[in-house]
Amino acid sequence: MGIGIVAGAVVGSLVVLIVLFKMMWRVAEPNEALIISGSNHKNEGLGDGMGFRIVTGRGTLVVPGVQAVRKLSLDLNETQLSVECVTHQGIPLKVRGVVIFKVGDDFVSIANAARRFLDQQKLMSERVHIVFAGHLRAIVGGLTVEDMIRDREKLTGQARSACGTEMEKLGLIVDSLQIHEIEDPTGYIKNLAAPHAAAVQRDARIAQAEANRRATEAEQQAAARMSEATRDSEILQAGYQAERDQASARARQAGPLADAASRQEVVVQETRVAELEGLRKEQQLQAEVRKPADAMAYETRTLAEAERDARISAAQAKARETELASAATATATRVTGEAEAAAAHAKGLAVAEATRAKGLAEAEAIKARAAALAENQEAVVAQQLAERWPEIVEAGASAFGNVDQMVLLNGADGMAEMFAKALTMGGTGLGLARQLLSTMGPSGTDRPAASVPPARTGDEGVTTVEITVGDDA
Repeated sequence: MGIGIVAGAVVGSLVVLIVLFKMMWRVAEPNEALIISGSNHKNEGLGDGMGFRIVTGRGTLVVPGVQAVRKLSLDLNETQLSVECVTHQGIPLKVRGVVIFKVGDDFVSIANAARRFLDQQKLMSERVHIVFAGHLRAIVGGLTVEDMIRDREKLTGQARSACGTEMEKLGLIVDSLQIHEIEDPTGYIKNLAAPHAAAVQRDARIAQAEANRRATEAEQQAAARMSEATRDSEILQAGYQAERDQASARARQAGPLADAASRQEVVVQETRVAELEGLRKEQQLQAEVRKPADAMAYETRTLAEAERDARISAAQAKARETELASAATATATRVTGEAEAAAAHAKGLAVAEATRAKGLAEAEAIKARAAALAENQEAVVAQQLAERWPEIVEAGASAFGNVDQMVLLNGADGMAEMFAKALTMGGTGLGLARQLLSTMGPSGTDRPAASVPPARTGDEGVTTVEITVGDDA
């Protein structure tokens, strides 16, 4: 039972402690600052003897009954400005704007704002309006209407600078200052704008006139282009009409032209058929006549070439054999020829000596004969006849060379009479003598004897003269 009492006491103590801790623990929200008074505290950046503690963004313990805790809002605040001012020119104006401000985040600003607005935070906007109204009147009094209209940033900048020190003392900072409008109850701004408005109107009328002129020129150019387009259209239409007329003419001629083209096509096809028929006949002739003839000619030519090659081969073999035999014969002939040449040389030397001696003798004889002929020509002729008598008789007998059989009558008388006739037929003895003499050269050498027709020669080369002698012989 004692344990239960002890446990209950412990639990009760814990509950009491939790309740007390909850009552003593305070947490500052992000948009607020806790101002804790009732004890002497020292804050960073603040002098001694502040007499209160500032807590932002965290929790802290507060002793109930000993310390008091109050909250100072750090939210944004705004105040509407509507300030009647007089410019440097003495022209009354009404300036409308807005100021957005808040308590500073540093402990000095929070302490200044806490001392001035902790219990009067709703009056903060009014106080700010009073401050800005006074400074705006002072600033506008040093400016002209033209300055305010042309450069509002200058007005806002001067206003913020002038209020900065006072706002810092109040623990406030200005996030934004905007001048919305400037009201002119006297109409100065309107009159100020009148010349510019007139100039603008003038420029507008000039611009309008220029626009009208350009529009007129454009309209005239458009009308000219329309006329040009109309002309071009009419020209094109005329051209199209000419083309249509040509097409109509061609269409009217299409029938005759088509008939002519059809007839021409028929003629072309018939010509083509004739050409194909000719080609067919030519190919048929090639197949039936020319190719067999070419084959036969090729066969004949091949056989002839084979035979020719065989003959050539045989002739070449025969020529080779003959060449070998000729080589052997030439060798033997050369040896024999060398021996015969040596003998002929020796014989030639002997004949030459004999001929030389004979020539010398004949020259002496010719010389003597010439001298005798000069002295007694008849005697010389007689001597010549006697020397050439066998040749004369042979020439006379040549008349009987073609006689196969000859019959002589009267014996020796008939023989004499026959020879006498032969001599008469051959010419007189003197004529023969002179002919024989004419065969001799100018130097007295004999010319070749006159040719005498030979007697009939048989197959064996033997001359046969048959003489039949009568009974009286």
